Formats: sequence, structure tokens, C-alpha cells
Amino acid sequence: QLQFVESGGGLVQPGGSLRLSCAASGFTLNSYRIGWFRQAPGKEHEAVSCISDSDGSTYYSDAVKGRFTISRSNAKNTVYLQMTSLKPEDTGVYYCSTQGTWGQGTQVTVSS
Repeated sequence: QLQFVESGGGLVQPGGSLRLSCAASGFTLNSYRIGWFRQAPGKEHEAVSCISDSDGSTYYSDAVKGRFTISRSNAKNTVYLQMTSLKPEDTGVYYCSTQGTWGQGTQVTVSS
């Protein structure tokens, strides 16, 4: 059974940084393309970033390009999202997902 557990969210001031973690169980994470998504209050899910299974290539939405970095630790079966220069509009619940499986999410709040 595929499962994800996200962690690392919190309250941070604008311009700050956070690193989110997505720990996988029930499967080998580097066998699938893994995506990070977020959902702001009152809005739909938005794709933020993903990392491919084959060659580790990455994708970033225009909203986060240059500020966020996705990476993967095969040894820890975990995907990370390093977020820098955070803005209030980055606020939301962040989820990782693959193959229709979603974690419970971790809340990120950017506010002064």
C-alpha cells in the first residue's frame, strides 16, 4: 500500500525558508514520478514541482521557479521540497502525490 507522510511545514515570515519532507512507504519512491502540490484556502490544488523516476529531471511552476528546489533521497525513500524567499502567496497545505495517492499534507503559512 502506497503511503506518504509530509512534514516540515510551519509559520515563517516573508523571505524565510522551509524544507518539506515527503516520506514514502509501501513502495520504492524512485520508481515513480513524485509531485508536490499545494492548496490555498478557497482555491484548487496547484502543481508546484515534480521529480521524475527515470532520470531525476525536475519541473517547477512559474510561481516557484528559482525559489523552490525538489530533491530525492533514495536511501531515505524521501522527497524534499526546499523553499526559499517565501511569499505570503505560498501559504497553503502542501501535499506530495503519485499514482493517485496523496499524503495528509503539511501546512505552510507565510506571514509577518
